[in-house]
Amino acid sequence: MSNAMQDPVTDERHDNSWSANLEKPEHADDPDVVVAGAKRAVEYTLPGNHVNLVTHGDHGHPEEYLYDVLRDTFGQQIAVDYVEQCGCGGHVSRVHVLGG
Repeated sequence: MSNAMQDPVTDERHDNSWSANLEKPEHADDPDVVVAGAKRAVEYTLPGNHVNLVTHGDHGHPEEYLYDVLRDTFGQQIAVDYVEQCGCGGHVSRVHVLGG
């Protein structure tokens, strides 16, 4: 787990669909930073919208380390879909924040 202070993936509420870049060098170094950033991205996405999580390829397919954490954290408030693997090796997952 990283001891370095990381910039948050977002500081604003998103009332639209958007993408969170989780494939910077600090994300490659620590999968916990990827998970923390993904959780923050979902928390800051308002219901009825989705966030595309672009995760670093160094950690493998996000289903292996991220999806269960998101489902455990947000339960029925979200739906997660895999979109594609990027040419750079990263992965795109779409998290729909469901209305409540």
